[in-house]
Amino acid sequence: MNIFASIHAYGDFGLLILRFGLAAVFFVHGRRKQAMWKMQSSEQMSPTMLSIMRFLSVAEPLGAAAAILGLLTQLAALGFACVMISAIFLKITKWNQPFINKDVSPGWEFDFIILCSALALFFTGAGALSLDRMLLGF
Repeated sequence: MNIFASIHAYGDFGLLILRFGLAAVFFVHGRRKQAMWKMQSSEQMSPTMLSIMRFLSVAEPLGAAAAILGLLTQLAALGFACVMISAIFLKITKWNQPFINKDVSPGWEFDFIILCSALALFFTGAGALSLDRMLLGF
């Protein structure tokens, strides 16, 4: 069992992997939202929702870049958590999706694990392999 105790010394690599994983998800999803800049509001997409999506098309890739670099990581993670709380709320209240759907369409379990990952990064920080540590000392 000593092998598991010795792995703890590599926790900063775990945080780096967590940062990269979250960044990949938010970068891809943010880039997909950039098509919203060409759209007009409609019955399916209210002007308010369209504005939120346009904002997220910029904020999510910027947050992803911050997470990859480990710069202001906890702020980026807090933003990711807010996005995911909003997504879960929307799926539960507006779309009536359960945690796990029995059919092919997803529930909100994916959103929940992303929320938990973002909160873990928020509470732990970026770790030693980050600009936060090099420039800001945390």
